[in-house]
Amino acid sequence: MTTAHPSGKLPTSPPDDPARPAPGFAEAAADTAPATDTAPATPADPGSGRDRRLPTGRLVDLLVAVAYLLGAFWVTGRGWLDVHGRLLGSRPDDQGFNEWMLAYAAHAVTHLENPFFTTLQNAPDGVNLMANVGMQLPGILLTPVTLLGGAPLSYLVLITLNLAGTAFAWYWVLSRHLAGSRAAGVVGGLFCAFAPAMITHSNGHPHITAQWLVPFLVWRVVRLTRSGSPVRDGLILGALVAAQFFISVEILFLVALGALMATVAHVVLRPRETLRLAPRALAVLAVAGGLVLLVTAYPLWMQFAGPQHRIGHPGDPDVYTLRLRSFVAYATESIGGGPDSARGLAPNTTEQASFYGWPVVVLVAGAVVALRRELAVRVLAVVALTSGVLALGSTLSWGPEKSDIPAPFVLLRGLPIVDAMVIARFALITTVAAGLLLALAVARLDGLAARTPQVAAPLRLLTAAALVAALLPMLPTPLPAKGRVPVPQFVTSGEWRHHVAEGRTMVPVPVHNMTSINWGSAALTGFAVPQGYFLGPTSPTDDTGRWGTPPRPTALLLTAVGAGTRPPTVSAAERDQAVADVRWWRADAVVLPEHAHEGELKAFLDACFGPGQRVRDVWLWDVRPLTR
Repeated sequence: MTTAHPSGKLPTSPPDDPARPAPGFAEAAADTAPATDTAPATPADPGSGRDRRLPTGRLVDLLVAVAYLLGAFWVTGRGWLDVHGRLLGSRPDDQGFNEWMLAYAAHAVTHLENPFFTTLQNAPDGVNLMANVGMQLPGILLTPVTLLGGAPLSYLVLITLNLAGTAFAWYWVLSRHLAGSRAAGVVGGLFCAFAPAMITHSNGHPHITAQWLVPFLVWRVVRLTRSGSPVRDGLILGALVAAQFFISVEILFLVALGALMATVAHVVLRPRETLRLAPRALAVLAVAGGLVLLVTAYPLWMQFAGPQHRIGHPGDPDVYTLRLRSFVAYATESIGGGPDSARGLAPNTTEQASFYGWPVVVLVAGAVVALRRELAVRVLAVVALTSGVLALGSTLSWGPEKSDIPAPFVLLRGLPIVDAMVIARFALITTVAAGLLLALAVARLDGLAARTPQVAAPLRLLTAAALVAALLPMLPTPLPAKGRVPVPQFVTSGEWRHHVAEGRTMVPVPVHNMTSINWGSAALTGFAVPQGYFLGPTSPTDDTGRWGTPPRPTALLLTAVGAGTRPPTVSAAERDQAVADVRWWRADAVVLPEHAHEGELKAFLDACFGPGQRVRDVWLWDVRPLTR
């Protein structure tokens, strides 16, 4: 719960005084925040008639935006060296899946198809996109890029702009609304967008790094109790929540959890004030909730009750946890880290959501101690600590070896929605809270320097030196990149259109999940593919989440032949099963690209479907007479 103040900035509270009303989470500190937002324009040249120069403030904003964009290109640069020939990051399968999602979004826009469910992957059962990573809004916005340059280009644009856009959004909100200091905005934007939580998820999770609306959501939550029209404020908040829903439901859920933690902290620290302010906050939330339900009713039904929906996440949740030492260690892809710096402290290279290093932890702790009288600082400290502990899972373990000491997350195990979370991602909340704490500390020091010109220069120099020393080792190195497996020219040239009707299935051989994904993405999902890379139900009678779907019998046989573990001979029963499987897939064509066991696979398929024909750089079996 938050309190009202005309400026809507985070508070600078004096010591608690029972004789005056207690300031709340949204109360401003006009006396400590320098007025940097309204810098005067440079005078025009005599006789020029008008000022041709940018105002100082706008020029600073532009320079900050360019710096963040250059930082984002520094992280993703190796992918830009060969957009269509390289995969960026350490999780190529995740990138392939997200490229397919962007390709399908463009297909859905141009064909007016359902953006929340499709049978163009995992044919014919399909994939519930709300139960996976839908990214409907980014996909729609990037449709022109996808149609003109392909899904790989759209993916790189998205993963790069996510970093720069999130950084600038935090800079804008902090400098204008929450902290009142451009210096604080720069530091907060840098931390919240380029900390390991964002960089490691840039290895293949654009739905996690697409946080450009999060600062505005936080700002509107802080303003919940500000005087004004509850209807107007509710509609603005509802529109932001609905937009974030179509970017990433998971990030929206984490924002809601962070807001809940902050509210509970506010209740504990200021119960009477919270009770007094609750009615207006609840009115705003009611309006926002009504709008969100109206906009998201169908996709919510699809996620929790639609075809191919799932419940929970595959495997033991404690597999995806952090260790206590991860908060003071350095991530794999950071200046202070390396290949072994995070070993055993995080589940994989995309889930290194803490890894701040000792200097940052000490700096944040010092900020909390120095500013402990401010309500906002205490609330943020509670949020950072709570979310950090929850990221540890069911036990408090320092290093790679799991301990027997129970942790608070055991109280949440099995709860709906929480059971589908990757636990390490609670630390994404910790990152934002820590970034805000650092921004507040910089804002207070900036204000002190503005009020005491005699010590301003050394104070700002010491602040900058401390920040550089603490943040530099945590900042990212460029993400790795590796070559792609080429997609056949038969697909990339559009030749497939002469052999596969749009929406019907093409079966790549061997039937491999990522081959299906990559071919479908290259064709902008013009044809359906078998299997795929997705989360779905275990079976038609069991909604428990699992990865992928069990392969058809013929897919298993083709995999074995392709691996050289069985001869290409085909029995009558296997031939009948092959015909049944292509009918199940609703296939128009079975396609064999260049392969180490190409001869054996061709012999197998010739025995099943008759002699194949050579088309460009593939062998093709037209199975339409069998499936239509």
